[in-house]
Amino acid sequence: MKRDSVTASAVVPAVVEAAGPEAKRRFVEFFTANIRNVNTRQSYLQCVRFFCRWCEERDIPLLSVEPTLVAAYIEEISQWYADGSVKVHLAAIRMLFDYFVTGGLLPFNPAQAVRGPKVVIVKGKTPVLSAADARLLLDSIDTSHIMGLRDRALIGTMVYSFARISATLKMNVDDVWPNGHRYWIRLHEKGGRYHEMPLHHNAEQYLLEYLDAAQLRDLNGTPLFRTIGRRRELTETRMHRNDALRMIKRRAKQAGISPRICCHTFRATGITEYMRNGGTLEKAQQMAAHASSKTTNMYNRVNDAVSLDEVERIVI
Repeated sequence: MKRDSVTASAVVPAVVEAAGPEAKRRFVEFFTANIRNVNTRQSYLQCVRFFCRWCEERDIPLLSVEPTLVAAYIEEISQWYADGSVKVHLAAIRMLFDYFVTGGLLPFNPAQAVRGPKVVIVKGKTPVLSAADARLLLDSIDTSHIMGLRDRALIGTMVYSFARISATLKMNVDDVWPNGHRYWIRLHEKGGRYHEMPLHHNAEQYLLEYLDAAQLRDLNGTPLFRTIGRRRELTETRMHRNDALRMIKRRAKQAGISPRICCHTFRATGITEYMRNGGTLEKAQQMAAHASSKTTNMYNRVNDAVSLDEVERIVI
């Protein structure tokens, strides 16, 4: 069983325990079997625990929760959290109660009728690097050892393929393969989907140099991006997104680049530079494996530079 699944089953809120063994079983089953995405599971688990603690503090039995109580909770946390976070809390509570309803524990979902805040996102908040800073970051990595080759290959894959960090880290060695005169990659996207696309020549170089130095070429079915051991050698353990984030923060500091960047920065940077150089939104959406072009356009910061140029026209 995965580590986060164990956590979900081991720490059941007191208000769930008090609701009886069937409620406890459905609670654990909801987080371990119903939600397959690890990040969603962790986020929803935290949100539900906050709500359960709120109920416990007010002596409200979980199976006696009514719409007015859920509405009161949402109203209260709206004072502490941004609208987007409040919507996530409400979504987690709704899904849990839905699972209780289908299990016969409740006649109806008390959170279904509760309305959350309206959130309209026009542009994302992910920090984006300029092409010059992205180049500086990649060139600043010391590739005389396996750690540097791995880090450059990981960052290069994300920036040149618009890849999510989770999809990249799920890759195995055989998800990089020759197709004609060029290499392709297979990204492991959300919902068990695969997204295949050709490699940019820079990303191809970075990946092949890493594969050769690490002697991974014949190890099909094993993790592509691995952790580094105490003796600075590759282990057999797949990197976690937290490992990648720490690496990126460290590399940014070494290169003298803003420490605000994150794993998602490279997805946004790649899309922005693609659009800046004449790429189309339709193709960017396809390359990023987005269901909607609106989502893709949130990563496009080409107009930021235009806006700054216009602001600087104000000469006072």
